[in-house]
Amino acid sequence: MDDRPRLSAVGRISKGTKCSVAGCNEDAVRSVSGPKAKTAGLNVEERRAYLCKEHYKEYKKGSKKDRQIEKWRHGVA
Repeated sequence: MDDRPRLSAVGRISKGTKCSVAGCNEDAVRSVSGPKAKTAGLNVEERRAYLCKEHYKEYKKGSKKDRQIEKWRHGVA
């Protein structure tokens, strides 16, 4: 086997980053672009938005049309 030590917590989410939405203190489960999170209707001020499970669900609902248009632009049906 490999004798190299494993990295335990590489990303910010695995280190326990909190949700970036104003007023939320839950643990983040995903990260998305800050501007994309804003256009989806979330109240974030950072360049990178770290979202909890509930806010990620809101982000997906709010960005559904934009994601569909992007797929069409790139020729994926």
